[in-house]
Amino acid sequence: MSAGTSTSPVCALWPLPLLAGLLPLLATLIAYRLSIQLGLVPECNPFFEGCVSISRAARHDLPNILFRGLLLPAAVLQSMCWLLCPGWLRTLGAAPDRWQRALPALGVVAGVCLALYGSFLGTDGEGYRWMRRYGVAFYFGLTCIGMLVVSDQMRRQLRDGTLARCIAAVLLALCALLPLLGLAHLLLPLWWSEPAASDALENATEWWGGAIFTAFFIVLAWAWRSTGFGLQLHSRGHRPGDPG
Repeated sequence: MSAGTSTSPVCALWPLPLLAGLLPLLATLIAYRLSIQLGLVPECNPFFEGCVSISRAARHDLPNILFRGLLLPAAVLQSMCWLLCPGWLRTLGAAPDRWQRALPALGVVAGVCLALYGSFLGTDGEGYRWMRRYGVAFYFGLTCIGMLVVSDQMRRQLRDGTLARCIAAVLLALCALLPLLGLAHLLLPLWWSEPAASDALENATEWWGGAIFTAFFIVLAWAWRSTGFGLQLHSRGHRPGDPG
């Protein structure tokens, strides 16, 4: 370290993706349990029975307030994670290709879509229906692309630890499940023409997609922590002979 230069301790960044993944999970679980207690939705296993969507579980009264209060900060945190991901991947040795450079833009747009969805949740009219149909779809789609980019480059660069590479490979497989969920949502209603079955399938798909997103950000937090990714500030003090 040169004279007149001071370095602050490293500020670990892994809590950011951890909170980005856990806040939507907590928001959904709290809203669903409260909605059951208030008699707003039926109780079931939504991952397999699909009796209620995430949106319906958090659409009214106190569950809606708590859900939005946790989801909106999560949207900001997720955007921050995507902005920081290219820098982390470069510390692993990944070359700054076009997909890596596109991550910040993809992540910010995905975060905006999530924030708009949370803001409109509980309202009626065409605006909410548009956000439910397109806003959520853009959030899921853009987040899926970002997950695939990060997971693939993470798997390629984490060569030293077998466990690290295995977790990255599992994460990549989870990312591949998201398009399969989308295909199931589109194709299975061709055999299940009943509206109730189609709605249940859509609801279950939404819950599984949210669970995969949560798993991604938690694993990303683990990866950032295990690789020591953080911020460190450097400041130059005044040295004798310097002007001013």
